[in-house]
This record gives sequence, structure tokens and C-alpha cells, in this order.
Amino acid sequence: MSSHTVQTELKLIGKLVLEGDLHCETGLHIGAGKGSLEIGGADNPVVKDAFGRPYVPGSSLRGKLRSLLEQSSGLAVPSELVYLSKRKGQEVRIHQSDRPDDLVCLLFGRNPGRMERVTGEALESVNASPARLSVYDAPLDLESITPQMRENLDDELTEVKSENAIDRITSQANPRTLERVPAGARFRVRMVLDILAAEDRGLLARLVEGLRLLEDDALGGGGSRGSGRVRFANLNLRWRGRSFYASGAPEQELLAGADLGALQALANDPGFQEKLVE
Repeated sequence: MSSHTVQTELKLIGKLVLEGDLHCETGLHIGAGKGSLEIGGADNPVVKDAFGRPYVPGSSLRGKLRSLLEQSSGLAVPSELVYLSKRKGQEVRIHQSDRPDDLVCLLFGRNPGRMERVTGEALESVNASPARLSVYDAPLDLESITPQMRENLDDELTEVKSENAIDRITSQANPRTLERVPAGARFRVRMVLDILAAEDRGLLARLVEGLRLLEDDALGGGGSRGSGRVRFANLNLRWRGRSFYASGAPEQELLAGADLGALQALANDPGFQEKLVE
């Protein structure tokens, strides 16, 4: 938890801008939904932009980070979860509380109103919190798909992984195909962390914790079957105080070409927060 209270006043101090590379250590599948199926194509295509290039939606990356931080903080338990949807077979449960010092709600935002808990009485939330963290769609770096890789791909930019589900009684195979961005592909990620109060200066450390958890988890579908292992590299962190926007003051480069270990060391440095001034 943090030092935020109901009396914490919010006013823009500045923004931390984090950019870098997301490397695919194994094939990556982030699905496009049933509406994108084509005759003769894979059963489960990846999401693509208007030019037919795969990308990582900011919502997918942001949602995975939130899920991992909820789990690591002990918040993925019935008493801490609320329903976003109760449609049978499509239930969606996430963490939300009305505690002003709840780091997950501070990072990802919180809406007021009545929400039904998974167990216990309904949550009557009155503390609205603006999301501090913005995660943008990550475009594919086309240069990361080398000519040698293209020779072995099923499509210009993607591969098709074949899988089988075996019936335990008849041993009948039920084949399915999964479109993936190949191992070795690289995406450009960009995140912006708003610092709206002095108490927000410690939120970067929690974001880095989520990024490190993701490296030992999986992004997208098929994670338990080998897909979705990623790694962050070439990270750059810049600070843009309020004066950057108000009067054109220069930004401050805090880190360049670093890995997550260096970023975490910076975020946990006792003197780091003192650099985040208007």
C-alpha cells in the first residue's frame, strides 16, 4: 500500500515516459477474435493493424500487468474481486477496492459506484481515482523479422502453430491451428506514468515489479503451452515536469538503453523521487 489518503490533493507534477523494446523469446499469440477468420487461414489469428502488421494492443499489455500485480499483492481473492461481467461462461472478475492507498487502483484507475463482489457485500465505491498509467499499442519493428526468418514463416510476418487435443476415451485427435508472431520479433513499447501527487513518486517501482513478473509469465494466449514468453530491453526513461508542458522547459533523461534490472535499481534508489520536480 502507499501513503495516499482521502485528503491527498491531485495536481500534475509531471510525467515519466518509459519506452523500449519487447522481445519475443517464443512465439506470441494475441488473438483478433472470431470476426477475423479467413477461409484457409488459422483457427486463431493474431490481431493486426490496418496495414496487416501484428501489434501488441496496449489494453492486452496493461491488463496482464494489472493481473500480475493483483496476484503478487494478494488481491486476486474472492473478497477483493468484483464482477465486471456475470454473463455465464464469460465472467470477468477484477480487483477493486475503495481504499485510497490501494496501489493497483491508483495505477490503473477506479470508478465510483456500486459493484457486486465475488463474495461478501457489494462494494459501494465513492473514491474515484484517475488512472496514472497509460500503455500504448506497441507496433512491430519490421526490421526484427529478418529475411532468414521470412523464409520459414507461413505468412509474411507470422507462423502457424498446429496443436492437437486428444480425447481421453477414443484417442481421437482434434487439431487446431494458432497464428503467432515468431520468436525473435520485436515490438516498440511506450508507457506514460502520471505523477499527480508527491505520493505518486513511488508508483514506478510497482510498475517495474509488474514488468519483471511478466518476463517470467506469459503475454497473450497459449502461455501454458509455450507461447508468450517476452523480455524487455533497451529501456529509456525520461521525466517531463509540468514546466515542460507549461513553458517548454527541457525534459530530463533518467535512463537510457537499460534492462529491467537497471530500471528497478533506479526506481528503488532513495534519491530517485527527489528528481521528480515540477
